[in-house]
Amino acid sequence: MNAPLLDNPRSPRVRAVAKLSKRDARTETGLFLLEGPQAVSEALAFRPELVLELYVTPTALERHPALGEAAEAAGLDVEFVTEAVLDVMADTVTPQGVVAVCKQFPVSVKDVFQGVDGTSPRLIAILEEVRDPGNAGTIIRAADSAGADAVIMTGRSVDLYNPKVVRATTGSLFHVPVALGVDLASVIARCAEAGVQVLAADVKGGDLLEARQEGLLAKPTAWLFGNEARGLTDDDLARADRAVVVPIYGHAESMNLATAASVCLYESAFAHRS
Repeated sequence: MNAPLLDNPRSPRVRAVAKLSKRDARTETGLFLLEGPQAVSEALAFRPELVLELYVTPTALERHPALGEAAEAAGLDVEFVTEAVLDVMADTVTPQGVVAVCKQFPVSVKDVFQGVDGTSPRLIAILEEVRDPGNAGTIIRAADSAGADAVIMTGRSVDLYNPKVVRATTGSLFHVPVALGVDLASVIARCAEAGVQVLAADVKGGDLLEARQEGLLAKPTAWLFGNEARGLTDDDLARADRAVVVPIYGHAESMNLATAASVCLYESAFAHRS
């Protein structure tokens, strides 16, 4: 960990890392950008084989010594950089002094439904045309928190490895399997084959409390979440087994998608553990 200080913001190496904030570069290289001590710590703890390069300012390493220890345990060299270099590498306006380059690692939908031990999943989040990076990342984080088996992002949703999505997951990206690029019809067909009901979270649906009282939420469930502005199409809703809405008891005009998704996922998690 006594590497020389990388201090040229215009060097080809620095520019190569900075380019990973763009989708074209991520697609071409199969890599993505990971920022911040918390996210990098989660990657080193859960999936160290994915971390290829780690860039840290000396000040940041002083603040987070455990990061250096985790990197050493993973056999990864820490590359020291100046604040100016890290500013160029990072996607954030005020970076926290830690940037890593990681390999992308999506799973297949087939793997999602086979499960780790060959059993069918009990809780899944499906994102159909979810375009806001913050919402997508927060739903992945909520799915992880609720103990979901997987998240599936259709090809119409935001890029999983968009830096804003990655940051919003706060490390949950490395905890829960995420399948990408599939079409909704094929995912729902897979759910039917596996005996997993599809509940669409939509304003046109029935009350979530009624679904709970009926015992519906105790069944293996894939929650389907749609576009932030338009929701789900009539065709999407027709494919689901049932549409459910999170009721608003106060005067709010609407509920943020990620907030509603968190409620739905936790309702299922509670029901599965009752």
